[in-house]
Amino acid sequence: MAFVVAKFGGTSVASPERIQMVARRLIASKQAGNQVVAVVSAMGKTTDELVGLAKALNEDPPAREMDMLLSTGEQVSMSLLAMAIQARGYKAKSFTGWQAGITTDRNYSRAKIEDIDADRIKREVERGAIVIVAGFQGLTEDGDITTLGRGGSDTTAVALAYGLGADVCEIYSDVDGVYTADPRVCPRAKKLDEICYDDMLELSSAGAGVLQARAVEFAKKYNVVIHSRSAFTDTPGTLIKEVTSMEQAVISGVAHDTSEVKVTIRDLKDQYGIASTVFSALAGNMVNVDMIIQNVSEEGHTDLTFTCPESDLERACETVERVLPQIGAREYVVDKNIAKVSLVGTGMKSSPGVAARAFTALAENQVNILLISTSPIRLSIVVEASQCANAVRCLHTAFDLDSDQVFEETQLSAEEIAAKMNKGR
Repeated sequence: MAFVVAKFGGTSVASPERIQMVARRLIASKQAGNQVVAVVSAMGKTTDELVGLAKALNEDPPAREMDMLLSTGEQVSMSLLAMAIQARGYKAKSFTGWQAGITTDRNYSRAKIEDIDADRIKREVERGAIVIVAGFQGLTEDGDITTLGRGGSDTTAVALAYGLGADVCEIYSDVDGVYTADPRVCPRAKKLDEICYDDMLELSSAGAGVLQARAVEFAKKYNVVIHSRSAFTDTPGTLIKEVTSMEQAVISGVAHDTSEVKVTIRDLKDQYGIASTVFSALAGNMVNVDMIIQNVSEEGHTDLTFTCPESDLERACETVERVLPQIGAREYVVDKNIAKVSLVGTGMKSSPGVAARAFTALAENQVNILLISTSPIRLSIVVEASQCANAVRCLHTAFDLDSDQVFEETQLSAEEIAAKMNKGR
């Protein structure tokens, strides 16, 4: 008998019919002798609809009230799923995040979990119930409802798996595992049987939308095994765990992200303290900076470029405009027409020549590089958005990741890739 925490995303519970499918899957796991706890997201586009309602009444709704509102989406899902299970003659009980014992900090809309008291869930499971928990939410010490940010249900599931001592945390979605690239962009991408925490964390951070990066980080810290799999088939997916194979592949996968923008501050003074002024101000305004590059100084002035999520762009522009006089810069420009493409693999640490091989492949395919960033297990480049798919495919081929089988779904255009990535955020 195993203790299983199973998380189901919004597409998995988007309709009564799909909720019935989830109920059948959970009951089957229970019948197999497992102890079962489920974590659910809001149905379909519920969260987006709630955001739209709020914006119709207040263009800048208070973060606390937004968390109060958005937390209701998951509560609908958990209740309906519990009802569906009970209708089939099995015990089920639903809990909100705070009823499940999840305590967070006060950082509304992107709260972090500080503690989990899973005793109440354990008692219900021991009584034979399938417990359904609303994902994405928790409670502060003084009783305010908080949400964990987009994709936060993944983090809820992993955190509960740790708190309950579960054997595995199954993350169900509309994809059947982790691929070496997005198969809609790269038709010869192949599904991985397993991947280590470090590689999965880098892929998630670089734009792979299968798992939330925070959830993977939590799993790595507390050694929670994740099984990423499809909600619509029984096919085994991908295990995310501490892989102990003797030799790691040089590259595990290629990720892309079209949700970032590039901001360049032009002709600023080249002197100490300037970068500190800029990035301290950005941090103070909650702008999540990704890549940074500074050009060579000419006559005491230089250009400073950084990338950030497009969702942070308004705050980034407000901040840059405020500090321009302090840093002696004359202007800044924004480029939204970019994509970040990343090579990820722990094998890069002991394999020289990865950058040369990547740049050669891109050059041979006429892909122009705008920015470069490296780490021991990741090489990221920024290209024009229209060249994103071409860059992903040629790098995938250059590092021998191509499968003999071609993914059958229609390939996405550059515009569709951008729309898909932005929607996922």
